[in-house]
Amino acid sequence: NSCLSLRKQWYQRRVRGPWGQKAFAGYLGDNKSAWKQYDATFTAKEYEGPKLEILLDQGSDDPYLNDKQLLPENLANACSNNKQINLNFRMQQGYDHGYFFIMSFMEDHFNFMAKHIC
Repeated sequence: NSCLSLRKQWYQRRVRGPWGQKAFAGYLGDNKSAWKQYDATFTAKEYEGPKLEILLDQGSDDPYLNDKQLLPENLANACSNNKQINLNFRMQQGYDHGYFFIMSFMEDHFNFMAKHIC
């Protein structure tokens, strides 16, 4: 059983948001087709491997979410259309993007990884 635990920055459909476009261009150049392999949404759409469990937490008060820099709904839709992926997407009310958010849910992610890796 394969698993994947993602921190919120990595699940976004980065090639759509302005920040993501700037970052991808800076790291990978202007060839947008080369960006897809680093974008979780595109990966989820095309994934054909063994069953994959994903645990994803997102803070509802994250300013990047509210500015449409993070697009978790794109990943959720891609996963729901792929029978090989089971996404547990948890919107955490009242949390933002910061340290307290990470520390509040880190143990859940460690336990998730231990359950699926061991």
